[in-house]
Amino acid sequence: MAKAVVYALATAALIAFIIFSSMGQKGRDHLGSNRRLGIKLPLPNFDPLVTELERRGEGKREERENPPASTGAGSPNGVDEYLTNEGKLNMTLRLLFLFPLLDNAPKDGTVSFDELEAWNMGQAHDRLSYQAQKELAFFDKDGDGGISFREYLPQFSDEDIDRNGLAHGEAGWWKERFLNADVDQNGTLGFNEFMDFLHPEDSNNTEIQKWLLGQKLKRIDYNGDGKLNLDEFTDHVYDIYKNYAEFEVHGSHVPTPEQKFTDLDVNGNKLLEVEEMIPMLQYMNPGELSHAKYYTAFLIRQADDNKDGQLSLEEMLNHEYMFYTSLFEEDEEDDELHDEL
Repeated sequence: MAKAVVYALATAALIAFIIFSSMGQKGRDHLGSNRRLGIKLPLPNFDPLVTELERRGEGKREERENPPASTGAGSPNGVDEYLTNEGKLNMTLRLLFLFPLLDNAPKDGTVSFDELEAWNMGQAHDRLSYQAQKELAFFDKDGDGGISFREYLPQFSDEDIDRNGLAHGEAGWWKERFLNADVDQNGTLGFNEFMDFLHPEDSNNTEIQKWLLGQKLKRIDYNGDGKLNLDEFTDHVYDIYKNYAEFEVHGSHVPTPEQKFTDLDVNGNKLLEVEEMIPMLQYMNPGELSHAKYYTAFLIRQADDNKDGQLSLEEMLNHEYMFYTSLFEEDEEDDELHDEL
């Protein structure tokens, strides 16, 4: 177990390095945390069963805090058969079940980067949808299936809204974010719009992407013209991009700052405008989907023993702890809590 924990922490530390080199101390409350390192670590769940177990535990906590009038159905089908008598997940058995599901394009006895990335991206999208569904149900007070600005942010008074403060967290800042997500401009956010509002870093909405980049540029645009010159790009953006690009499985050559700047400068005016910076958003403000992509790259790199760019079942079983890092992380936290008590 000690060896597994060491590998788990190594996994977490490397992923944390690449993510937090650009994010600083930005973490996500719903992702695994490492109290020993003192930072939030983005540890995606590779296995939907682990996610289901977490949700089951979450439901039990909610029931304890708000007991229902009557209990519902029992455990989800298919969960208990992968648990040992001690309630631990049988990782080997679970990987034997999952491997044929991963190996599907084509079914050739190995899992490619694209197959594993598609799987992890699917799990990430499921997490985003689940959170949006929960929040929608909680905040949709009138039950119309949409969220109004007032429903989601009732703490702002009419005076706050009229003042339209645009600093981070002020009413005007939230209003801009809301309006960019409200594609049909009907004053409420439907499910997909609410998803974009909650998770703007994972949105394909161009207006939201430009808004996020605009927020970033305010802090790194020396002369305040809303654009980046080569010096500004090199000083504040390129190193973030380089950290990710070097880590990408398919990246064999990382362009120089000048080369990357020229590639992005579509209109050739020697300045990067907000629209031209959209390809950099996944590096400057990574979300769940970006985490899933780089987690995939890490898993392939670490478990691919013969370095053929693909994972065999044997390789996955040899490194099964890497695919369940969040479980080891949870065990480590439990052990530390026990020691403190």
